[in-house]
Amino acid sequence: MNFPFKKQFKYYKFYKPFGILSQFTPDHPGQASLKDLLDVDKDVYPIGRLDKDSEGLLLLSNDPALNAWILNPSNKKKKIYWVQLEGKIQDKAIQDLQDGITIRAKGKEHFVKAQSIKIIETDPELPERIPPIRERKNIPTSWCEIEISEGKNRQVRRMFAKVNYPVLRLVRVQIDSVHLGKMKPGELQDLA
Repeated sequence: MNFPFKKQFKYYKFYKPFGILSQFTPDHPGQASLKDLLDVDKDVYPIGRLDKDSEGLLLLSNDPALNAWILNPSNKKKKIYWVQLEGKIQDKAIQDLQDGITIRAKGKEHFVKAQSIKIIETDPELPERIPPIRERKNIPTSWCEIEISEGKNRQVRRMFAKVNYPVLRLVRVQIDSVHLGKMKPGELQDLA
């Protein structure tokens, strides 16, 4: 990552599993959150979010400047996701996502577009999801890699829904130059 790490702060990458909230305090009793999986200093917090139904790369730090550096839309930090879709995605849908579409998030309309998008021909090497995705024998699936530079609430899911492809699995694999690599769900690695 091109961010200037500072010795007095801590920096981590974490493979957030499916079904876990990207926060340390649950919204409701019984919800699984980061506190169930991580033992880090109390001032370490997630940089950005992944919804409960998504998995993959989550950065954590106690450096407030990192939060602003990654999340400020004017910095245009790339975020790359591997997305499993219900159905075989067609070229028109890919073109629409590249040209840009309007989605609704938190009661507002937002024009968003993929910085890049491509079909992944062979299923990516990922750990099995627990629980596994629902599969229908008569409906094929496809995988795409999509890059975005902003991060509206459930943006990638909303984008694919807008072009009529429900998301079955969503895995963030990269933020800026930090890659998920071969990490396993629940694994934490020190970046500093």
